[in-house]
Amino acid sequence: MPEEQSQAIMAVDELQAIIQRCQILEEADFKGEDFNLFQVAGQKCLEDGYAAQLLEVIQNEKNKVIIKNMGWNLISPLVRCIFMYKQEDDKREHCLKILDQLAQLCNPKELFLGLLEQIEQTSGEQVCQTVMLLLQPLQTVLLKLQNKKAYSVGLSLAMIMNQLTPLPVPYTKQQIQEDKLGLCQCCKAVVDFAKPFVNEVVKNMEKSSEYNDMELKEELLKFCMRSLKYPLLTAQLEQLEGIEEHPFRHFATEIIDILWDIRELMPLVFLHRKDKSPHWEKEEFADIERKNSADSLACLSYLMFVQHFGIDCFPMVFSPSYILQCNMTRIEVLLKRTEESMLSKGLDLFESCLLRMEDNSLLHQYLEFRDFINVPQDLVKVMTLCPIEHLRKKSLNILQLFIDKFDAEGKYTLFRCLLKTSNHAGVEGYIIKNIKDQIHLSLTACDNIWFTGHHLISLLDLVLLLPEGAETDLLQNSDRIMASLNLLRYLVIKDCESDNQTGVWTTLAKIEQNFLKPLHVGLNMSKAHYEAEIKNKKENRREAHSSNTVCSVTVSGEKMPAMTTEMQLQVLHSALFTFDLIESVLARVEELIEVKIKAVMDGSS
Repeated sequence: MPEEQSQAIMAVDELQAIIQRCQILEEADFKGEDFNLFQVAGQKCLEDGYAAQLLEVIQNEKNKVIIKNMGWNLISPLVRCIFMYKQEDDKREHCLKILDQLAQLCNPKELFLGLLEQIEQTSGEQVCQTVMLLLQPLQTVLLKLQNKKAYSVGLSLAMIMNQLTPLPVPYTKQQIQEDKLGLCQCCKAVVDFAKPFVNEVVKNMEKSSEYNDMELKEELLKFCMRSLKYPLLTAQLEQLEGIEEHPFRHFATEIIDILWDIRELMPLVFLHRKDKSPHWEKEEFADIERKNSADSLACLSYLMFVQHFGIDCFPMVFSPSYILQCNMTRIEVLLKRTEESMLSKGLDLFESCLLRMEDNSLLHQYLEFRDFINVPQDLVKVMTLCPIEHLRKKSLNILQLFIDKFDAEGKYTLFRCLLKTSNHAGVEGYIIKNIKDQIHLSLTACDNIWFTGHHLISLLDLVLLLPEGAETDLLQNSDRIMASLNLLRYLVIKDCESDNQTGVWTTLAKIEQNFLKPLHVGLNMSKAHYEAEIKNKKENRREAHSSNTVCSVTVSGEKMPAMTTEMQLQVLHSALFTFDLIESVLARVEELIEVKIKAVMDGSS
């Protein structure tokens, strides 16, 4: 008989010997040595391929008490062997049957800890495989527990989510279809694992409207909140062509259903819920918990108002402005993120809330809420700083949508705020164009006190000036300056001095002092400077051995690609062209002012 076969039979014999010795003992007489011997012999049987013999021992009715007390020790080697054997191997099938038998026979408390330890110890590519393997036995054991059941369910769900969270969430269609690490399958399995406990809570709530055993409900709520943050906040949740059942859309539906079943969906959507969170001695832990909760609630709003999960449960009594108000904090949370998946969710949620509203219907009083000021400022940051072009464009469209929804006083207040806070000439130019559009509406369609008279004059004080007088960088501020000049040109053409509806003629001297004269001086200085630079570059080029001489340019601390002298000259000429353009519009504005004043003087004489 070969030596290996002999050793294997010895392992089975050793197990049988330990079993026979323990069969004659009372349960209370089992010693630590017995547990160790049983574990070693059982592990040896598994590793040597004698799972079938081990299964027979476990199924033997005479060994019921032994397995109840000692069987949990086999979980670790059992899991290793299951992963070692191929899918179609009979030995793997025997191992799976052993796992099922242990779940039925072992002391629930001991087996619970053994299963949880196994999940905790797994890592990397085996995380999802291990979790999916152990979910069924873990569920079986939890359903048997009498004491601390809610705590144990919560601990299990928290452990599972802790293990899954470091895994990357499949985002593209190909990644979702491949499901390389098994996360998509695992999410479905985890929800199925939680369902019996959800049903238990629902059953208890149906029995009594004053259901007070809130522990299990709270644990399920924590799981849902955790799931909203990961994987759903990161996941791509749009319908994808070619994927019949999108795994994360399915998971989102299940999470929403759980929240509805335990009667927490509507409170979370509409109310600022104060969670029963533990008191943290260190404020940094409390901050982390608040941030996690904010992320989860933001994802919940996205699921309901953009993807319409749970929309059938949604009461139709709330006004669009109230829905917007409820979501502004959550929109702010998402717009502060830099990840594309989260930022795009914030933009989609903001857009969805705004599209529910009629233009000019949002009252100016809403700007008294901090979020209604913060969100457009965050939107400006996306417009100007986000490296993803389609998100920058979308944020600009949403800013316009936000402006359109406000009443006249709201638009006026928002314009003042953005002019003071945006610190970006392009954005300021865009706001000034909007101001011009509102003035046009006031003069042609409806009389509006906020964009005529003394209110407008106050707003023009912010628009028709150079931030640093003649020293202002005209090139950097060219968008704002051109928009301001176009606005002034419009006012001079549209508003007669005799009518003076806008008040521009009353404040003309101030405009000339703060804007037109400094702009003349600044243009002269800038043109002289750039012309001198061009002359200098041309002279240097002649002196250089080759026109391919390069130099480096640094912008905002970032080193830009090297520029040849020819490229530098092109940039300088482009700047001069911008100054010429500003100068031509400035000349036209001054000409119009002069013509209008002369016409009034001629008329009065």
